[in-house]
Amino acid sequence: MSEHRNESTALDEIHPAGEEIQSDSEGGAMAQESPKNSAAEIPVTSNGQLEDSHEHSFNRDLKRSLPAGLGLSETKITSHDFDSTKEGVVEARPFPGKGGRAQQKSGPVVLADEVKNPAMEKLELVRKWSLNTYKCTRQIISEKLGRGSRTVDLELEAQIDILRDNKKKYENILRLAQTLSTQLFQMVHTQRQLGDAFADLSLKSLELHEEFGYNADTQKLLAKNGETLLGAINFFIASVNTLVNKTIEDTLLTVKQYESARIEYDAYRTDLEELNLGPRDASTLPKIEQSQQMFQVHKEKYDKMRNDVSIKLKFLEENKVKVLHNQLVLFHNAIAAYFAGNQKQLEQTLKQFHIKLKTPGADAPSWLEEQ
Repeated sequence: MSEHRNESTALDEIHPAGEEIQSDSEGGAMAQESPKNSAAEIPVTSNGQLEDSHEHSFNRDLKRSLPAGLGLSETKITSHDFDSTKEGVVEARPFPGKGGRAQQKSGPVVLADEVKNPAMEKLELVRKWSLNTYKCTRQIISEKLGRGSRTVDLELEAQIDILRDNKKKYENILRLAQTLSTQLFQMVHTQRQLGDAFADLSLKSLELHEEFGYNADTQKLLAKNGETLLGAINFFIASVNTLVNKTIEDTLLTVKQYESARIEYDAYRTDLEELNLGPRDASTLPKIEQSQQMFQVHKEKYDKMRNDVSIKLKFLEENKVKVLHNQLVLFHNAIAAYFAGNQKQLEQTLKQFHIKLKTPGADAPSWLEEQ
């Protein structure tokens, strides 16, 4: 019985995972095994495991005895070495494991395509970005040192320079107009307070009632006209601010993208020229071909950005002329009418440009004004 267990242990070591070896031999026949059986000579270590050398020898003999292409699950081993009258048939059956999974059939194993690793994709993007940054940085340094060539569109560059210079001048006008608005607001506020003080004194000084009353009316009228002028100036400031900080700034953003595309184009153009000046052999031809493709890609990007800048500059010029024409006319007419004391002309100017202000005298008149 011990020899049979030893042989079963050896079969368990070589049998695939998930299978169980069952024997149909009778228990009485196994008890009559000869002590000289070959399976009894397999040495066993203290922990019940076969020694490696004998295990490999036993496995090799067993594999040689199997027909070619026949798996262990399809094998029936007939034991003639036992001194029993009946043959012991050992059948390999599926192992009833958890979930009742059937044994995997033998055959070719098809491996699915490996899913792309996101980390490798990010690493590739970083590599491309680093290479592009290096080329562009080298091109910028070469241009500043006067060693590298630079692609220049003279007409477009002149328009861009004029736009940047005009933007600085418009920003200066905007700051001055904002200062004027702040000062005018303070003056209007002071005039209104002064008019209220004159009106109060006209009631308390009977001998100067008329004099204080005239000055009160004058200051209140000036405060009303000042509020009207303040509305015109604030409308002028809002329109110029939109032109400078939105419309022009959007165009300059496109200009920055154009300049970046120009630097990339010159960087890859210089790289291609250097490769073309070198030797042409089997190792350099693939590099030249790849460089030619990258140069073509950046050339198309540069041409597209140059066309976009030209279109935006054209539209900006038309919009700028239209906006500034209206705002300059408004500013001139409002200032002239205010300092000329022409209240009617001042209000007409605001109506012309659809500027809505709080109607002077819309508040309920005081008891003094009713009298």
